[in-house]
Amino acid sequence: MSTRPTVTAPAPAAAVNGAHHSHHYYPPTSSSSSSSASFRGCCCCLFLLFSFLALLILAVILVIVLAVKPKKPQFDLQQVGVQYMGISPTTPSSAAVSLTIHMLFTAVNDNKVGIKYSESKFTVMYRGIPLGRGIVPGFYQPAHSVRQVETTIAVDRVSLLQTDAANLIRDASLNDRVELRVEGDIGAKIRIIGFTSPGVQVSVDCAIVISPRKQAVTSKQCGFDGLSV
Repeated sequence: MSTRPTVTAPAPAAAVNGAHHSHHYYPPTSSSSSSSASFRGCCCCLFLLFSFLALLILAVILVIVLAVKPKKPQFDLQQVGVQYMGISPTTPSSAAVSLTIHMLFTAVNDNKVGIKYSESKFTVMYRGIPLGRGIVPGFYQPAHSVRQVETTIAVDRVSLLQTDAANLIRDASLNDRVELRVEGDIGAKIRIIGFTSPGVQVSVDCAIVISPRKQAVTSKQCGFDGLSV
């Protein structure tokens, strides 16, 4: 009786292929999250640094201001000279006024630091009606100093109607007294060790009385209208 050899059956193809194509799971790396955390940390450090520098600069400026004790600028209309004034009726209900006046201003700086003035404009008015305007150029004034600046206002035949014309003719011919107002705003900044303070604006209001016959100023009264920042 013969014995048959044992034949081992080959493994299924699916099993073999599955052994060669097995998948491995790799967890995601944490590089992106760490970069985001580093960026937020840098932004926070920069914010704290700039905040500290701003507070330091503010503290230094405050100490300097307290040590200097700045005062408001003094800007006064010192002299007014009438070079010409003429009033001529044009119609029964209107008149024309021509005027040339020279104004001398005095700026006094009693501070320990310099003052930088911006360009200033002054308007001459009669009973609230603008007649002309003068300009004082900007300038720098050193500490503890007095400086004089001047401007000329020329009014060339400005027409006044009805009531204003009648009042002007009466004031000039009968009373020999024409009252004008000079108004203007002065902008100034204080310079402290290279730093410039916020702008300070002073309003000047002056009342002047002119005698047309004498061609001269008979009275002048000036004052500061207010101080605003």
